[in-house]
Amino acid sequence: MSAILPEQILSQAEQLCQQRNVRLTPQRLEVLRLMTEQNSAISAYDLLDLLRVSEPQAKPPTVYRALDFLLEQGFIHRVESNNSYVVCHHFEEPQHSSAMLICDRCGVVNEQHAEGVEEILQALARKSGFALRHNVIEAHGLCNGCREVESCTHQESCDHDHSVVSKKRGR
Repeated sequence: MSAILPEQILSQAEQLCQQRNVRLTPQRLEVLRLMTEQNSAISAYDLLDLLRVSEPQAKPPTVYRALDFLLEQGFIHRVESNNSYVVCHHFEEPQHSSAMLICDRCGVVNEQHAEGVEEILQALARKSGFALRHNVIEAHGLCNGCREVESCTHQESCDHDHSVVSKKRGR
């Protein structure tokens, strides 16, 4: 993922909403803030639990409405394969194609530009008479740290955390 700080993401989102003349309500901003604090993708219900710390009366529709707005504005992505959400680190480029590299062990989602792939998808869409509007590619595997842990052969004498088990897909 990009090294953009949470404050920069929030500030950029506020600026873009002002430019687009859309309302970034305090609840929407809080949901985005909570998402910037995550190291991996987060489910709507996990977000709801976090939101209830500051807003005890928050209900599922509150979070889903905020997520819908943030998705519509391009500030977040939905990770379809595990029904979760992650902050977009390239939302200054609203029409970009993303490749989500999803670690099946720790759950970290690394968003990368899908350069080259977009042209292939556009060509396939044109060939089929399909009007492509949006695309996100999801790929599952192991991040570098988890790959190292998984290949460790001396568990009794290493510093790796072998207690983490693979995340289940399609929760």
